[in-house]
Amino acid sequence: MKKLLKIQRMASATVLLAGILAAGTMQAAYAEMTPEVEVLQQRWAEVNYMTQGETQVEAFSTLIEDARRVTEAQQDSAEAWIWSGIIKSSYAGAKGGLGALSSAKAAKEDLETAMELDADAMQGSAYTSLGVLYLSVPGWPVGFGDEEKGEELLLKGLEIAPDGIDANYFYADHLFKAEKYEDAQRYLMRALNAPSRPGRELADQGRRGEIERMLQQIEDAK
Repeated sequence: MKKLLKIQRMASATVLLAGILAAGTMQAAYAEMTPEVEVLQQRWAEVNYMTQGETQVEAFSTLIEDARRVTEAQQDSAEAWIWSGIIKSSYAGAKGGLGALSSAKAAKEDLETAMELDADAMQGSAYTSLGVLYLSVPGWPVGFGDEEKGEELLLKGLEIAPDGIDANYFYADHLFKAEKYEDAQRYLMRALNAPSRPGRELADQGRRGEIERMLQQIEDAK
């Protein structure tokens, strides 16, 4: 019995240590973010999860200008370029239609700039975000969309952040759209159990809501 209790305590300690190490890694990954970039990050979460319709489109448009000022002042910041790309990509998604293609292309350029500066910044967020763009935009001759390239980028993002909520969610979304429901469910559960990100409570809450809705869609499809 004493031996069993000792093994159980060791197992509990291992799980706790893993959680502490994951949280420490997460904090280190975002340690280089300046206060101005943190504002972009927080405002993106507010606009993305707390607004809808034309209000959201206008708010993202304003945020694009805020991001432009930040990248002009912090041209060597991969994190600034990542958030500028994410904001433009989100604006394109909210606006929709071929009219949003120019914003998607601008987002692609920003994310590629970030990767040139530091491809691993923000746990490889540039890879994941760029992968989503390649999968969302129409292919040639209209746009730069490329399913093979998009999947390759998503997998690279997963390689850098195997426990990351976004990396797992977006790869699951790709699998879900391909009707690979069992595989999608597995990655969704990884995303759902991902460590919380310091200072990103609203984004984590919103993403987990998206995960739970997709899990329900998978159940309904069975």
